[in-house]
Amino acid sequence: MGIHPDGTGPRGLSLPTAWTKTLLTAITSAMNQITTTSELAAVCGRMASHPFVTVDTEFLRETTYYPLLCVAQMASPDEAVVVDALAPDIDLAPFFALMADEKVMKVFHAARQDIEIVWHRAKLIPHPIFDTQVAAMVLGYGDSISYDQLVQRITGDALDKSHRFTDWTRRPLSDAQLSYAISDVTHLRDVYLALVDDLGRRGRVDWVQEEMHILTSPDTYRMDPENAWQRLKTRVRKPKELAVLIEVAAWREREAQARDVPRSRVLKDEVVADIAVHAPTTIDKLKNLRSLPRGFERSRWGEAIVAAVERGLASDMKNLPRPARLTPNANGAAVVELLKVLLRMISEHHHVAAKVIATVDDLERIAADDSADVPALTGWRRELFGEKALALKHGDLALAIERGKVATVERR
Repeated sequence: MGIHPDGTGPRGLSLPTAWTKTLLTAITSAMNQITTTSELAAVCGRMASHPFVTVDTEFLRETTYYPLLCVAQMASPDEAVVVDALAPDIDLAPFFALMADEKVMKVFHAARQDIEIVWHRAKLIPHPIFDTQVAAMVLGYGDSISYDQLVQRITGDALDKSHRFTDWTRRPLSDAQLSYAISDVTHLRDVYLALVDDLGRRGRVDWVQEEMHILTSPDTYRMDPENAWQRLKTRVRKPKELAVLIEVAAWREREAQARDVPRSRVLKDEVVADIAVHAPTTIDKLKNLRSLPRGFERSRWGEAIVAAVERGLASDMKNLPRPARLTPNANGAAVVELLKVLLRMISEHHHVAAKVIATVDDLERIAADDSADVPALTGWRRELFGEKALALKHGDLALAIERGKVATVERR
């Protein structure tokens, strides 16, 4: 069946607009599917001549430690393609070369996981990059706004997200999947241009560039087993507990990497925390932990955990790393609550998402230490919020209600 540009079918018969648009999109998507290295090299060569490309990936990691890249979609100002990363006759080297091309801005939304995939596969960080989610937060669109919500607010278009959780490992890819993938990067072009324009008008380009330094640091993506304990949302109170936590978390990380399975398939977070607190030094003591799966202590991993506990207990307690969270002073909780009010006031006044200025963890650490190593006390955040936070903490600044709104009052 032929489709004409005016939306008519064979012999000029009129077709429903929505149906025509869907079919045209599917046909275009199928034509733009890349399955060979030569096709990929050609399209990457064309895209390298443009100032920016928009990028997204589809991957699976529910059953693996490392994300499995299934599809990568890209769009320049005049074309869009879907790269089948699982095609048998494709080498992704041209794609990775484009990601490293300093002359081309790579535009993502919520870039961290996409960058992690490139880092894992090619040991390189895409650069330069622009993250539309970060830019949207800086411009006051809210905390961690989703892509479909951002597209709706900027372009007015409603995205079809029905394939968000589709199985991207199955082949052949359906027309609906291809259409979904293409739509993500084509709308991203409009979002990017609108955000860049708004950042320029409001003088906040440097704010976003500062955030991109974090996203493009290899340290953000290195999965060092010795630092795995920092990912755990648990508070250990004693040096001995921290020492054991570090060793057991490191063992779990290495095991997950070696087996390429999620960390929770090895040990759940709550089990790691339980082991850190009770520090079982024998198989019998390990068996008594109610959080541990029945029979686990009899496996080869039981002895490995006991060995990790013993290494933790034998470590030098004086040289332990400093826990990420600090214990506030006696009035710390009240100070944190005041800082939250100040943060919200500044966020609303300057139209910046509160989360991008400071996290609750930042506030707790500021309440405990004037020199806390947190983003909220550096760069533009310090100028916007950090200085006022320290002044409020020391009584040089007060909060008051003026005409129904929270306002700051200088006391000294």
